[in-house]
Amino acid sequence: MVNTKVKLCGIELDNPIIPASGTFGFGYEFAELYDINILGSLSFKGTTLEPRFGNPCPRIAECDSGMLNAVGLQNPGVDKVIKTELPKLREVFRKPSMANVSGFSLEEYVETVRKLDTVEDIGWFEINISCPNVHGGGMSFGTSPKMAETVTRAVRDVTKKPIIIKLSPNVTDIVSIAKACEEGGADGVSLINTLMGMRISLKTRRPIIANKTGGFSGPAIKPVAVRMIYQVYDAVNIPIVGMGGVSNAEDVIELMLAGATAVEVGAANLVNPYASRDIILDLPRVMEKYGIKSLEEIIGGAH
Repeated sequence: MVNTKVKLCGIELDNPIIPASGTFGFGYEFAELYDINILGSLSFKGTTLEPRFGNPCPRIAECDSGMLNAVGLQNPGVDKVIKTELPKLREVFRKPSMANVSGFSLEEYVETVRKLDTVEDIGWFEINISCPNVHGGGMSFGTSPKMAETVTRAVRDVTKKPIIIKLSPNVTDIVSIAKACEEGGADGVSLINTLMGMRISLKTRRPIIANKTGGFSGPAIKPVAVRMIYQVYDAVNIPIVGMGGVSNAEDVIELMLAGATAVEVGAANLVNPYASRDIILDLPRVMEKYGIKSLEEIIGGAH
């Protein structure tokens, strides 16, 4: 009998699988397909202080071994999320969820977290300082260690719940940024967010995405994720939520060996809405194949 349980910032998960923000809506939509309580947790749709329509269309472009997206943090705003979306999630999901928060200023991050902090069934905050698809916010906070630390400290002051800072791979040195987040009081870091990319139409000779650039995700980015998780694990003493190109249970084991405590599944959910469920169901088989009795024992096992 294998043990798939892990502890993330003091909260026990039945398994390490967490659908990534932006790929799973607010969660309740997927409850129409299967019992989402099989999940370790879920990171619901990125939430901002004010409602956002997002970027103009087209927002999606297919790529070999992945996809580009520039949705632009479309969401109804934190007040409506609390009033309308989270009660729907509560009806179908009995576990703590992860609140993904984005902002365009320190004040926005702080106020959004302050409001969400009142929601009892939010277990963690995932602070997105790494979105490459918006202008004037998001990734601009995540490319500087000083700014990353400043955001972390500001949010830390308004909640006692665990804070996980979501890091961008679009930087020269992700390790220095992870260390700055730890210094600022982060309880964990999640990585990697999408890589910046572009597609050009041969017919129109113009970028396919209206935003011109978008976030590249999918199987092709997994080696980058593995490398960065490995590097960050060596540098910090806080848990890592790993993500990037995860499509199957073997990928989960690989990211955990690199140093991840939990693993988010992103683009795979958009290809197959049952992807997260299928990975969880297959984990015991893969663990037995490689002689793994407990997932907690293999975290950072490649070091």
